[in-house]
Amino acid sequence: MDRHRSTIWRERNRNSGGRGYRPKQAQEKTMARRQDRVYAEKLTPELEAVIREKLALQWSPEQIGGRLTVEGHESLCPETIYRFIKRDRDEGGSLWINLRRSNRRRKKRFGTVESRGQIKDRTSIEDRPQIVEKRKRIGDFERDTVIGKGHKGVLLTIVDRVSKKVFIGKIGKKTAALAHGKTLKLLAGQSIHSLTNDNGKEFAQHKKTAKELNTQIFFTHAYSSQERGTNENTNGLIRQYFPKSMDLRSVTVKEIKRVVNLLDLRPRKNLGYRTPLEVHLGLKSNYQLVALAM
Repeated sequence: MDRHRSTIWRERNRNSGGRGYRPKQAQEKTMARRQDRVYAEKLTPELEAVIREKLALQWSPEQIGGRLTVEGHESLCPETIYRFIKRDRDEGGSLWINLRRSNRRRKKRFGTVESRGQIKDRTSIEDRPQIVEKRKRIGDFERDTVIGKGHKGVLLTIVDRVSKKVFIGKIGKKTAALAHGKTLKLLAGQSIHSLTNDNGKEFAQHKKTAKELNTQIFFTHAYSSQERGTNENTNGLIRQYFPKSMDLRSVTVKEIKRVVNLLDLRPRKNLGYRTPLEVHLGLKSNYQLVALAM
């Protein structure tokens, strides 16, 4: 039967009657147990009210779940909150519009198989030094691309994990050679300890890039954008200026520099309301940034 003996023993023990084990009787016993089972209802009206309140503030389901735990509420996983949002939408509600990527169809984070071509000689994020995870130094970068409407136009984005300093460059097509060249140009003069990116084929020249930058490049697991959370969040901020409906082929270098300055000179709560550029350069006052920005 291709089943472990313990599985068969438990099945027989649970569902046998006075005349031994009979399949029909076993099925009836199983269905009766399911009907009698009491399921804990985590989503109380009070929790639903909290979720609605936080969604109105554009908090993500992950942030809401984490905050509920901190505040001593019942723990909720993000998927539970996503299901609540989906149920609300199916009933005509509008909670879904508060999600940052409200127009994107979600994929479950489990049971997904990588279907794209594999990049050779990748080094997994699992082999990345612990110091990168701890965010204790400047120079550990994350890399990705932002694509224009109809796949027209590509921006290469790189962000420092600690300072949140962003580097943006325009490339004509999503090719490995162009991504390699633009990476070298954007990071010229930077102290680089590591570079982490996803499994996009535009990063196929990672060995060449690592050699010329004298650094290590690591790849996240398939469909695990949360492993590049800083970069994903930064790309969301960039989309405010270069939305998905925009053909990025028309974007100018001047426009890119303006967006970089806006993001680098914006105080961040997670930086103690210092700006990314202040943290990246080790400055203490925003007054020192005026000359740099002009």
